[in-house]
Amino acid sequence: MARHGVQVVIHNTLAASDYGLLDEKDFAPRPNYWAALLWRTLMGGIVLDPGPSSVPRLHLYAHCLRGRPGGVALLAINADRDHSRFLDLGMAASRYRLTADDLADTRVRLNGQQLGLGAGDDLPPLAGEAVAAGPLDLPPASVTFVAIVDAGNAACP
Repeated sequence: MARHGVQVVIHNTLAASDYGLLDEKDFAPRPNYWAALLWRTLMGGIVLDPGPSSVPRLHLYAHCLRGRPGGVALLAINADRDHSRFLDLGMAASRYRLTADDLADTRVRLNGQQLGLGAGDDLPPLAGEAVAAGPLDLPPASVTFVAIVDAGNAACP
């Protein structure tokens, strides 16, 4: 869509619908809230071309890393429900992997840790997990953000 000049996409409502970011009964964040929060935290306004994915059911997106000149943020969605996929990283990065036990689950884990609000409805820390250069495992039915701070991408001021 960015290639065609689309600058804003609005998908979710905040609450009061089946696809709202918050549960309408208790306003607890739903899994797509956490994905939207990570998008807003990591994905900057400049869209990059990740190149074509030669792997079926693996969707790749790339942006400049928000707030980090030269940095790149990747989003890898493994839509395959049965098989892991791999992304070859050329340098060390931070991984933010969202997984759940079931696609219809109301809970989601970030790098294996259950996400939820803290005391006073405070957001938990959304800490990335350091990963080395090389193959990055993308589990079945997962969403993985990758922050490459030292990418040195000249398109990312």
